[in-house]
Amino acid sequence: MSSAAAPVPPQSPFITGRPRLRIGQLAIDQLTFAEALTEIGRLVDSREGGYVFTPNVDHVVLAEDHEAFREAYARARISVVDGMPIVWASRAMDVPLPERIAGSDLILPLMKMGAERKWRVYLLGAGPGVAEKAGRIVSEKYGVEVVGWDSPMVSIDGGAAQNDPIVARIREKDPHLLLVALGCPKQEVWISQVAPQLGPTVAIGIGAGLDFIAGTVRRAPVWVSRAGFEWLFRLVNEPRRLWRRYILNDSRFATILLREFWQRTGAQKPE
Repeated sequence: MSSAAAPVPPQSPFITGRPRLRIGQLAIDQLTFAEALTEIGRLVDSREGGYVFTPNVDHVVLAEDHEAFREAYARARISVVDGMPIVWASRAMDVPLPERIAGSDLILPLMKMGAERKWRVYLLGAGPGVAEKAGRIVSEKYGVEVVGWDSPMVSIDGGAAQNDPIVARIREKDPHLLLVALGCPKQEVWISQVAPQLGPTVAIGIGAGLDFIAGTVRRAPVWVSRAGFEWLFRLVNEPRRLWRRYILNDSRFATILLREFWQRTGAQKPE
């Protein structure tokens, strides 16, 4: 029998009274897409700050060994599932998740909501010029106030010398919502590092979301995403960058699932 997994760190969820699925080292809120939008909107309007993550298979695997990443998730106010394999697996667990909620799918509905509620939005990450292009697109299409964009060089261990100037530029604009497109695990760890300095601003990790809006990266067709094969579409289009993640690293997900099922069933049976 394999050793038990390390306990998931205590969380401080913004949502109270709603079940959370614990899978591996992460916890995920049981929310529909519409409910996720409502909860994120409520968090932004509350001006309490905090951040939102969208875990997928890669995140579950990475959290097994990456302590800073795991601890960043432990402090997330909202965590919504961005991976059909996790949705499918949850149906055999104690807290079934109703549907996939990709971070990139949240962006445009949030921009529409932001225009209606007069939010100020700041975009950070992606390649040079991408955030600016995405900002102009959502401003023109939805009328949301994009108050700034930035594509800084960011590393997880950059410390105050790196982070303070970036945060100062964000704070100067006082955004309600900060969209961070630095990729996993950099964006999650960085957001958790600077969250106390962001004050009332809510941050969301969106991966390649700005590239999708700007058109610099192709996104899988809707039917491919719904079938759970967006990862395969991205692997075919970016094999050199993604093969290690999807072929080698994420193969551990099956082992994590087996451990979860054992803990929920076999470990509970009397000898």
